Amino acid sequence: MTATRRGGRERIPAHPDIRTVSLQQVLEALVDPVRRRIVAELYTGGEDLACGTFDLPVSKSTATHHFHVLREAGLIRQYYVGTSRMNALRREDIDGAFPGLLRALLPQPPE
Repeated sequence: MTATRRGGRERIPAHPDIRTVSLQQVLEALVDPVRRRIVAELYTGGEDLACGTFDLPVSKSTATHHFHVLREAGLIRQYYVGTSRMNALRREDIDGAFPGLLRALLPQPPE
């Protein structure tokens, strides 16, 4: 469930097909201010970020939970670069499934 490493185990977590994600699931993920902050940073920054680069007001284990909720809601894609777990906003997928939702809910990136 997770790029392949020695022993055949994968390191990339499973990501849901956006067609299986409901609007309710996305909204429930974004109702939490910490998760909304993570998505907003990815949205306005326009680049993938490692988990450790977010300045979050929660413990590491709680942050891990928030990233998991966002991944399960189809909002982010996670992958590894070396030992860093990177986070990418699934902007095209979300915009395709729920047009205008991110624009309506998040601050706009600088021009």
